Amino acid sequence: MPLTDLACRNAKPSDKPRKVADGGGMYLLVNKTGKYWRWDYRFAGKRFTMAFGVYPEVSLVQARERLQRERATLASGVNPMVQKKLIKHAVDSDAINTFEALAKEWLAHQAGRWEAVTLQRTRASLEADVYPVIGSLPASSVTPRVVMDLVKGIEKRGASEVAMRVLQRIKSVYRYGVTHMRVESNPMVDLVPSDILRPRRVQHRPALSAAELPNFVRQLNDYSGDTHTVNALRLLLLTATRPGEVRGARWSEFDLEVRQWRIPAERMKMRSEHVVPLSTQAVEVIEAMLPLSGNRELVFPSPFYPSKPLSENTFNSALARMGYKNSATAHGFRALFSTMANEHDWPPDVIERQLAHVERNQVRAAYNRSSYLKQRAEMMQWWADHLGRI
Repeated sequence: MPLTDLACRNAKPSDKPRKVADGGGMYLLVNKTGKYWRWDYRFAGKRFTMAFGVYPEVSLVQARERLQRERATLASGVNPMVQKKLIKHAVDSDAINTFEALAKEWLAHQAGRWEAVTLQRTRASLEADVYPVIGSLPASSVTPRVVMDLVKGIEKRGASEVAMRVLQRIKSVYRYGVTHMRVESNPMVDLVPSDILRPRRVQHRPALSAAELPNFVRQLNDYSGDTHTVNALRLLLLTATRPGEVRGARWSEFDLEVRQWRIPAERMKMRSEHVVPLSTQAVEVIEAMLPLSGNRELVFPSPFYPSKPLSENTFNSALARMGYKNSATAHGFRALFSTMANEHDWPPDVIERQLAHVERNQVRAAYNRSSYLKQRAEMMQWWADHLGRI
């Protein structure tokens, strides 16, 4: 006879646990510690018992509803106990595998590949724009719609470049998650920046023109600012390297006898060692720094914090004081060098190798591994002589 709620309330414990049946294999197990809903069933010839909760927290009606769901599962050929464990595992996994947890794991994986400043910028971007929105959500539950709204919100505040990078970073996190089996699939794979964000005008870094170069060289020679900064700018101009490579230059990287600067892979943008031939004038700049920083690790240390390199804004601030604010940047020296070297018919491959650019054609890159060191030494001496003549 089926149970009633009154019968459940009046069921009293005895010396031994007893079962008060309701039907369909479900019963109320009554003992001295309480009343518990249980369901006995068989699957593949074996007996299983599933708990439905404690009475009266789980009412008779609720227990019967649970029974119907579990019997439907059993009828479909699935063991309800196994499915319950799988669901619990998924819930526990989601609680651990939040987007923030997955993103932090991705960042840790990338730490050995990226420069410290790149890692810090990426982490700060996620902390500012992503974690507050989806950080606490299970990574498996974040939908493309949510990500689209997130990046569009960033775009609306006028930060379209940031929006594009955030989208790329989220996609990279999910690509990492699939590779390492933290998520089953990448739901962001079809999110293409050009389909989501408005077209943006690309603004290249301002660079000096050839016509402006003579006046700039004179101003640099007459500049009364910090000697570390002036000589760093001179070396930057003479070598066509990146500002960060000059700012972080170590004495241990230079061999002035063979006139070479060997920048290790970990300091290069493309993570590949770069040998820079030094002109006579570049060697003179380095030698001029010996009495100033020769006893330190860095060639161009900060005048305020000698254990640290010149700050990231030092070069452009100096250019602004010389009257080139918004019209020239330190990184623009590379564009100026490339333009003038090409105009004077230096081989494009030699120029690109000096700039440490990577060959985009992978087949050609596999066969063209030359460093062009001899030709580059000749070209950089020509460049230094040209700067001296003007």
